Amino acid sequence: MRVDEIAPGLWRWTAPHPGWEPNPKPESPADWPREVGCVYYEAPEAVVLIDPLLPPEQATFFEALDRDVERLGLPVAILLTVSWHERSAAELAARYGAGRTAPDGVVELPVPSAEETVYWLPEARTLVPGDVLIGAGHSGIRVCPESWLPEGTGLPELRAELDPLLDLPLERILVSHGEPVLAGGRAVLAVALAA
Repeated sequence: MRVDEIAPGLWRWTAPHPGWEPNPKPESPADWPREVGCVYYEAPEAVVLIDPLLPPEQATFFEALDRDVERLGLPVAILLTVSWHERSAAELAARYGAGRTAPDGVVELPVPSAEETVYWLPEARTLVPGDVLIGAGHSGIRVCPESWLPEGTGLPELRAELDPLLDLPLERILVSHGEPVLAGGRAVLAVALAA
């Protein structure tokens, strides 16, 4: 497990995905790194967990998360970018009595062609996609492989739906797959959408 403080009240952790397959065919639906990213965010009215996956070090993880939830005294909200990122959401929802609605301070940005919701955290100037944007090394991102999209959806359609994200004053992009973008997010996104 890797845990990084991205900004005050904003953390990203990684955990190995149990469905990961070694040596996938490049650009196939299974072509993603074993470690996937998850987000913890202290919104004004809730502790928000986006696409949470429990790490192997569960005791340490719960100790820290319990402490933060108690310290803040706020309800917990669990948000999924895509339905198949359910992963540990049910267990965490049961533990914290969590809701599934985005609280104030978290904006839902639907991407219908990909059956995904991207989350925008305005105060943190941070975008949290699920699968539509992935890490591309050297602090870059790219649009996901076409094989990840629902049948009948192509990359041009996806790029057109993502284009309005360039209107956001975004600094960071916390991807699920690959390394996050921690600075210059808007410029990095522009390069990814133009490719």
